[in-house]
Parts: sequence; C-alpha cells; structure tokens
Amino acid sequence: MKDLTPRKEDLDPIEIASRDEIAALQLGRLKWSLRHAYENVPHYRRAFEAAGVHPDDLKELADLAKFPFTGKADLRDNYPFGMFAVPRDKVIRVHASSGTTGKPTVVGYTRNDIDVWSEVVARSMRASGTRPGDIVHVAYGYGLFTGGLGAHYGAERLGCTVIPVSGGMTARQVTLIEDFRATTIMVTPSYMLSILDAYRDQGLDPRESPLEVGIFGAEPWTNAMRREIEDAFDMHAVDIYGLSEVIGPGVANECVETKDGLHIWEDHFYPEVVDPETGRPVADGERGELVFTSLTKEAFPIVRYRTRDLTRLLPGTARTMRRMEKITGRSDDMMILRGVNVFPTQIEEQILAVGGLAPHFQVELTRQGRMDELTVHVEIAAPDAPEAHRTDASSRLGSRIKEVIGVSVRVNVREPGAVSRSQGKAVRVVDNRPKD
Repeated sequence: MKDLTPRKEDLDPIEIASRDEIAALQLGRLKWSLRHAYENVPHYRRAFEAAGVHPDDLKELADLAKFPFTGKADLRDNYPFGMFAVPRDKVIRVHASSGTTGKPTVVGYTRNDIDVWSEVVARSMRASGTRPGDIVHVAYGYGLFTGGLGAHYGAERLGCTVIPVSGGMTARQVTLIEDFRATTIMVTPSYMLSILDAYRDQGLDPRESPLEVGIFGAEPWTNAMRREIEDAFDMHAVDIYGLSEVIGPGVANECVETKDGLHIWEDHFYPEVVDPETGRPVADGERGELVFTSLTKEAFPIVRYRTRDLTRLLPGTARTMRRMEKITGRSDDMMILRGVNVFPTQIEEQILAVGGLAPHFQVELTRQGRMDELTVHVEIAAPDAPEAHRTDASSRLGSRIKEVIGVSVRVNVREPGAVSRSQGKAVRVVDNRPKD
C-alpha cells in the first residue's frame, strides 16, 4: 500500500492546535449553540427549564453535564420541523432517517450548515489519504439517507472527481471502478464485501484494482474486517463516523497514517461519553455511550444527543483532537443471551478467525419455550467444499464463540451466496422471538 499520509501544511490549523486553543474555541461556540437552541427551539426551552438550567449557567465545558439529554424520541415527538432553529425558508435541505421503528427523524441544513458539512467530510477524506484530483466512487445510498450526498459534497469540496454511483447493481460497480479508475471508494463495509465477491465472480484480481483508499462507515466493523479488505484489495481501509442527527458522515474519521481510532472534529462537535444506565459522564478512557452536542449548526442544533453507540474517548495522536475508539456496538442492538451481552461485531471477529468461512453472516434470535436461542448463519468460502468441511467449520466457530464470548450458539454453515446481501447498511440481527 502507498504511503498516503497528508502533509502537515495541508491540514486545517485547528487540527493540530493546542488543547487549550481547542477548548477555548469549544467554550465560545458551545455558549452560542446552547443559547441558539434555547431561544429558537421550543423543545429546548421547555427541556432546559424543566431541568432548571439556562444557557448562562455554562461557565466551563464541564457545566454541559447540567443540561438535559436529547433522544431520538424527542426528535420524533417534534416531527417534522419542530426542532428547527431557523425559519423554514432558511432551510435549504432536509434529510431523514428511514423511520423503520417509528416516525422518521428529520434534520435540516442552512446553506452554512451544508458548507460546514462539506468541509468536515473533505477533512475526513484528506485524513483517509484521499487527495485533490483523485477519482472518488461513492456507493453510499443517495436520497434522504445522509451518506451519499454527504460524501459527494465532501469529495467535491476536496477537489476530487466524483462518480455518484449509489448502491445496487454490484457487478456494474466493479465495471465502473475499473473503467473510471477510481482511487477512493466510499461505501458501507458490508457492501464492500459484496463488491469483493463480484470481483472474484468476474475473474478479476482485486489487488490489481485502481483503488487505494476505502472510507467505510454507517455500521460497526472490526479490525479483522479491515485486514480482510486491505489484504484483498491492497488498499487502505479507514473508518468514518457520523449520524444524521449530528450532521451526517464526517463527525470523526481515522487518520490513514495511524488507523488507531477516529479523530473527532472537535471544533464542530463536542463529545462526551456517559454511563448508559445512569447518564453520568465518565472519564476519558472509560467505555460508555457516546453523546454529542453541535457547536456550529444553525438549522438543527443538537444538545447532548444520545447516540447509543458504545466507545471511549482517547487522547489525540495524528491530530490534537481526541479520538473515539472504533464503535463496539450499540446499547440498543446489544443482544442479551442467557445473561451475556453479545454484539454482532463479536460474532464477526470469530467468523473471520475461522478458516474456510466467508465474512457474510446474519444472526437470528428465536425462543424455544422460555429459553432464547441464537443461530449464526454463515457461508462456507469454497462452493465445492465437502460436507465434512462444513461440519468442521461449524464446530470450530461454535467453540470459539463459546470460549471467547461465553455463550452457546447454533451455527448454520450454508452455501456461498445463501446469506442475504446488503446494498446499504447490513442487517446483522434478525429477531424472530415471539412479540409477547
């Protein structure tokens, strides 16, 4: 792989500013953001008053802990535009969640918000090793989902040539990557595995592809999957983080020279990590639930938004700004199986550690009597593998999950292609337990 470390002179000065400079900037912007939300969003005024706090109570950064959390239910309760802090005619774009578990969460952007978003995505891409003039293949979905357009505007801001492919038609993805000679791809990691399958189906060596950088987000993924993709394509695989409620992709990103966690762009997003049960902030280095407050957003300021993503905050390395560890799971997609907390990423790590299995998988929750059962559906890598190989792989995977995670599961090793593929965010958990 090429050394794609960006030059220091190409970085934004704030990326390598002192911690004192960053904290001073954050405090000033946080005071503005809290007042902006309080004065222009009825929900925030009510929530602050119910908690007995006022924007003037913020004297130092630690005082943010006095302010109430915002959750997804608050956004749905104010559907569609009740959380906007500017007149509707100042909102130039609207994005929304899928709404699969209720009303969509709707977010809005002023022209300046789009400008900031483009800038933080461009910064993320530069940190990933992408350079002005590169050809960027965007296979995130376009539309109300923030991934496609967020990546698109960021790539244009960086000065790249954008190929707005979106998801789907996987064989065509390969053709366009090869014909247009894309050097960067932006896509979910699970769909990148489908693209890898398509390369092999077409008899092409993915290591000979023009790709140099893959920027993967929208779902948790492991360092084992990073190694799988990097080895297959001989390219850098880096993690980008974001969510629509905070701005979209570009809240944080790994640096290609270290790949040791995602640097949060703290000049625009103030991070906290809290105990998921008590809501109390924990010290940097301790694991908990990630919470964000926006510092510069105009249309849709967000105050102490509970992301449900589990991580910890760490000191900066390649940049001064703090890092967040790769997301290990979510507090709301965690499975509790016979008293043991289980995350899909833990299952994935064990699959990738067992030879002869493909990286595609899905876990299914069922209930036999009063006992919850978990079945791991996975594929054998070789289409002509004898039944004995499947039986052996099933046994080894089940044993590893029992030994490492501490739960007994069923393992169903299927033919290649039998596990449903994702053209967007992977559906890792299927819950078929009775809804009682």
